[in-house]
Amino acid sequence: MEFPIIHTNFWDGVIAVPLIIIMTQIFKLFPIPRQYFPTIASVIGFSISIFISHRNDLWAGVFMGGFYSAAAVGTYASLKTSWIAFKQRQTKKRLTQTAGEYD
Repeated sequence: MEFPIIHTNFWDGVIAVPLIIIMTQIFKLFPIPRQYFPTIASVIGFSISIFISHRNDLWAGVFMGGFYSAAAVGTYASLKTSWIAFKQRQTKKRLTQTAGEYD
């Protein structure tokens, strides 16, 4: 078995990953249970990779689709965790300042 030669470029990742995140967020407008969103992101990632980025090579499309969708899910999780930590830090800072005013 010979491994496929995968030709990808910088723009595949720069366009595909944010596009997957945006399309997944659009799906959140519908009443879909939360546990299905990583699967939706994976389907979108595989679709973009197989039908757009690597349309001439199925195995390269499947391989890179996994990377696209994993990068999108990981980026979203990282941004969400950072945002929650930032908001908690701001709330703690605000409460500390408010408590200092009453002393």
